[in-house]
Amino acid sequence: MLTYRRLPHQFPEGKWIFATWHLHGSLPHGRYPPPGKMSAGQAFIWMDRYLDTTSKGPMYLNHDRIAGIIVDSLYRGVELGHYDLGPWVIKANHVHVMLFPKIAAPKILRALKGVTAREGNRILNRTGERFWRAESYDHWVRDDAEFARIARYIENNRVKPGLVTLPEDHRWSSASVGTTAGAAGTSARATSVCEH
Repeated sequence: MLTYRRLPHQFPEGKWIFATWHLHGSLPHGRYPPPGKMSAGQAFIWMDRYLDTTSKGPMYLNHDRIAGIIVDSLYRGVELGHYDLGPWVIKANHVHVMLFPKIAAPKILRALKGVTAREGNRILNRTGERFWRAESYDHWVRDDAEFARIARYIENNRVKPGLVTLPEDHRWSSASVGTTAGAAGTSARATSVCEH
């Protein structure tokens, strides 16, 4: 399936999807995309590094209640049979996740962003304000080696900048053993790309 907003989004059947979405206002309009010609992968790396290092813009996902809503929503989609859940991490201003869609991927992303935006805005006592940026980054995973590389990237996302020592030290990550935000008791790492 191929869909468009500003970027083309390809969602081939039977493939894992690596998706990233971020808070509205977390990337300044004048700086993204950066000037010059970049591949989609290079633009993603620039965006992710900027989001990881900025102290500007909204950081709502640092609120435990909001991060918990995102975790609950991720696992709710699994319970509903919408997708299998792979590695995920919630950062201060963005989310990384790998999903194996069982329904249309755009519908999954719309639902995840919609329910978490409504609940996040409710917690922040905001009405009618954008929570997430409309555009998401997504990439379909080609093979087991790429799945393993992206899984390491997601689960080590807080380790590399020195925010935690081990992946499991970050509470809002699939690497964290015993995440208790109402999530299912199974580790996301139990799901393998080879199963599909």
